[in-house]
Order: sequence, then C-alpha cells, then structure tokens
Amino acid sequence: MRIGLVCPYAWDVPGGVQQHVGDLAEALTGMGHEVSVLAPVGDAGTAVLPDHLVPAGRPVPVPYNGSVARLSFGPRTATRVRRWISEGGFDVLHVHEPSAPSVSLLACWAADGPLVATFHTSNPRSRAMAASSRALRSATEKINGRIAVSEAARRTLVEHVGGDAVLIPNGVAVRAFEHADPLPGWPGEGGSLGFLGRLDEPRKGLAVLLDAFALMAPARPGLRLLVAGPGDREAALAGVPAGLRERVVPLGRLDDADKARAYRSADVFCAPNLGGESFGIVLTEAMASGAAIVASDIPAFSAVLEGGGAGDLFSAGDPADLAERAGALLDDPERRRALSAAARRAVRAYDWETVAADVVHVYETVLAGQGTGDGRRPGVRLDTGPRATALLRRGSV
Repeated sequence: MRIGLVCPYAWDVPGGVQQHVGDLAEALTGMGHEVSVLAPVGDAGTAVLPDHLVPAGRPVPVPYNGSVARLSFGPRTATRVRRWISEGGFDVLHVHEPSAPSVSLLACWAADGPLVATFHTSNPRSRAMAASSRALRSATEKINGRIAVSEAARRTLVEHVGGDAVLIPNGVAVRAFEHADPLPGWPGEGGSLGFLGRLDEPRKGLAVLLDAFALMAPARPGLRLLVAGPGDREAALAGVPAGLRERVVPLGRLDDADKARAYRSADVFCAPNLGGESFGIVLTEAMASGAAIVASDIPAFSAVLEGGGAGDLFSAGDPADLAERAGALLDDPERRRALSAAARRAVRAYDWETVAADVVHVYETVLAGQGTGDGRRPGVRLDTGPRATALLRRGSV
C-alpha cells in the first residue's frame, strides 16, 4: 500500500505522538509499504528530517491538553495539505489526533476516501475538544476506521465526539532498548533514580520526584538522580536544595542510543507524571530496557504496568509515597529483578512488529469496505464538495 500519515504536532519538537508516527512510518516501511508523513516543522531549512517527511508549515505554540502544543493551521497550511493529498496517490490516509486544531483536522476536511484516525488524547474534561466539537464532528464523520491508543483515549473520544474505536496501543522498538549498556559511572554504588521527560512541562511530574529525592537523600548519602530530557534545566532544578544539587545530574536531550542507555543507568526508574497521559511511551521504553519502575498510579500507567505487576505504583502527586516506594525498591535487589523480568514479558505486547500488523489490519478492513467491486482500490482523493471547500477556505475552527 501507499500510506499517508499525518502528525498534527511540530516534528522537530520531542513528543509522544511525533515519536509514535515516526516509529509507525519506519515499521510500515519495513513491511514493504510506501509511506509519506505530513507534519508541521519549525525550521525546515535546518531541521534534520527523514526522507519521507513533508513539511506542512511553521507551527505556533498553543495551550492544549494541559501542555503547550506546537500546531499549524490556517488557509496557507490548508493549501499545503490539499497539495500533498492531491499528489500523494495514497491508498489510505491515516491521521493522528484529529481533535487538535492542526494539519490532521485539515486533512480530514480535505480528503475523501479510505480514512483512518488514531486518537491519543486522554482528557475527559477537555474544554478544547468541547469547544470545537462541531468542527471536529464535521471531520470525524468522514473517518472509516478509528483507533485509540488506550482505554482512556477511547473514553475521551466517546465522550466528546461519539462513536467508538479499536484499541491498538503505542508501540516500542523492543530490540533497540533491551541490550543497551548503562552510561559510564552509572548506576553507582550508592543507588540511583532516573527520570526522562520534558523538564519544563509540569504534568511530567519532575517537581514531585525532586521533592521525593530531597526526602530520601539525607539517609542515603550516595544516592544520585539522573534527569534526562529537553527544557531549561536551571529553571527545572532551581528548587533543589544547595547541598543536594551536585547529586542531581541533568543530561539534557538525548538521542535514541543514549536514551536507551539512560534507562539502564538507574536502579529505579521513576515516572511521576501527574495526568494527561493516555498511554505512557516512556514506560514501555523503560520496560523494554528491563528497568525496575515506580510510576504514578494514573490510569494509563496502571494499565501499562498491569496494575503493579510489571512495576510499582505510587499515589500521583505524593512525594512521600514516591520516596517510600522508591526506597523500598532500592533496598530490595530481588524485588527489582522480579519487576524487571515482569516488565520485559509485559512489553512484548507493545512491540512494533505486533502493533504495526494490527494497524495494517485496520487499513485492510477499511479498504475492503470501500471496494469498487472489480478488485481495484478506490484510493484517497480530494474532497471538492462545497462543505469541505468552505471549511478549508475559512481555515479556522
């Protein structure tokens, strides 16, 4: 098949949806399909982009789902979306997060034919989705196949848009993580905790982990905290007591190879997220690395960790509970080994070989439902109807 994937968020800014789309594109290509990805790009002239990536325009920061999303919208972007669809010759179009006011929504308006959408957002009180529900329904009523990455994402879809979706989780390239070596000097004899996520995004929970570390550190003089991820490290770590500052080691943004090594560098990997997560890619990567995990008990994380069977859970937002559970794991190597083994077993269900095959099955089901009767695939084409034209000309929700 020739497949068009649409990502609504800026490609050159790290994020779970961007990573999902990129990994899916690689998995589909490995299966023999032809793939083109359309996404906003902040600076297409300097960004390092894969060959299959087509820039949709410069993004702008917009508050969305408890974070700041970098989206691209408006008449100029709509023109680029239409051109990409017109020239693409796609058998199926797969848009991600059409609820966001960006290129995925525009692609739904612009396209006609086999259309699949994946819903990632988990936010039962989304004012943005509620406010744009009419415009969103005008797009999603054209979708032939719906995928949700988690039960939480499916529930958000049902409550705000209606309809249902098949559950296909985010994928992880298990083999890329399972044999990584720790970073030099880690984890160390005094024990170590690890964190990976955006430093400047409060819902990732770094502040909770820093408070927990401050509770643990006095009784554990050799304990260190490894912090990896993009963002202003000075601002993020400003609240760390002066006497502990040298024991918190920020690594900044990591490439894929060093990210895999970072997971292996902690005795206990911590995921203290406060909410707004529909799945937990960071957890599956840590699981594939064989990390002993302690994570907040938000529904998405609890589901991935099998209710605590593949990693320990603490009360979200509670530094004292995190400190207690992380400390217990540091003191119990046997328990850490058991959780590591359980995590490696559980993460096999999320390997991209399995996930991509399930996605392709959705494509095939949609194409079969749109057959022409003579065995030919109908393909994706531009919607030239007056409603689609009016929506795209207006270029706003």
